[in-house]
Amino acid sequence: MSAATAGTVTRCAWAEGSELMADYHDTEWGVPSHDDAYLFELLLLEGAQAGLSWSTVLNKRENYRKALDGFDYGKIVRYEQPKLDDLMTDAGIVRNRLKVASTVKNARAFIATREEFGSFDSYLWQWVDGKPVVNRPRPTDPLPARTDLSDRLSKDLKRRGFTFVGTTITYAYLQAVGVVNDHTTTCTAQGRS
Repeated sequence: MSAATAGTVTRCAWAEGSELMADYHDTEWGVPSHDDAYLFELLLLEGAQAGLSWSTVLNKRENYRKALDGFDYGKIVRYEQPKLDDLMTDAGIVRNRLKVASTVKNARAFIATREEFGSFDSYLWQWVDGKPVVNRPRPTDPLPARTDLSDRLSKDLKRRGFTFVGTTITYAYLQAVGVVNDHTTTCTAQGRS
């Protein structure tokens, strides 16, 4: 992996080639989030990514936002079959029946977890004692697809009724919401957590 440079900004190589990916890299990826609404949004988007590229899902993000009532888990949990059928006809999102059904399952599990812990934020960040895991990979180091942390968290999420939260998706989620910071040593964003 090499780093890409744009002006005085040096990015992780995966953010090359797309303004949308670069903006996501610069403003979101690896930034610690404690906002339950955002944590839920990224949980759904990462699940939608299964088997696809992140750029595919990121390009559909605004469509998802419209289709899923702004990622409002309080509304999504009440979706019934007619709404799920409508979502399956929406070309702006990933039209996979299991992924569409997972939005309701994940909203239900998300709400139950919030009720148990006071917030999903409290649940999630307790896995790292409230402090981001900051890795310092060199630009040539491959990033892991999973770790012991993602294995354990994935198992617990599944136990709680979440779907599309395998260990690889869970690790990508941890990176996305800043629980894990995998920005390379040459990346301008490395030190922001």
